[in-house]
Amino acid sequence: MKIALMMENSQANKNDGILTELEYVAKPLGHNVFNVGMNNANDHYLTYIHLGIMAGLLLNAKAVDFVFTGCGTGQGAMMASNAHAGVFCGYCIDPSDAFLFNQVNNGNALALPFAKGFGWGAELNARYIFEKALTGERGAGYPLDRKEPQVKNANILTKLKSDLIGTTYVKSLENLDQNLVKEAVGGERFQACLFEHGQDQEIINYVKSLLH
Repeated sequence: MKIALMMENSQANKNDGILTELEYVAKPLGHNVFNVGMNNANDHYLTYIHLGIMAGLLLNAKAVDFVFTGCGTGQGAMMASNAHAGVFCGYCIDPSDAFLFNQVNNGNALALPFAKGFGWGAELNARYIFEKALTGERGAGYPLDRKEPQVKNANILTKLKSDLIGTTYVKSLENLDQNLVKEAVGGERFQACLFEHGQDQEIINYVKSLLH
């Protein structure tokens, strides 16, 4: 599985530590991690609005399979991500959240708070969140006898979101302020992840058109 990690400007100083914990869990499982921003205060500037655009592009282009995103509370990153077609982002503050999101909702992104409640042992909490999010049978249901309605509802939500958007993902982005999208895609590590691993040429061509 290909996994993207993205954090906004206020939490850039925590990126190294969070990346270490994510790679500690992901690499032995055979997953590849792409740290697409921000990794320090001087890195390409990102707000949680930018993170939502980035998550949407990477997931819809199939450049990655899963996104871990976050901001101070995690709430803004979650809402910005869920504004995009094809992104199903949960909110996670402890390992049981990650486990239940995996089992019940089977989404493709998780937003974490990197300031609120981020105290003693925070790196261990992050590690255990990553473990629960990346292991186990996705969509297996919890409790197990609830699997059928949970899978049914997840499928309904996927179709509902697609029907509400009602257009291609690129066309939905073209309705936004193009300067905002251009800001979101300006990071070199993000571009490398999208261009080298993306499978949707329309999305790749659209992003490239913004950079010239």
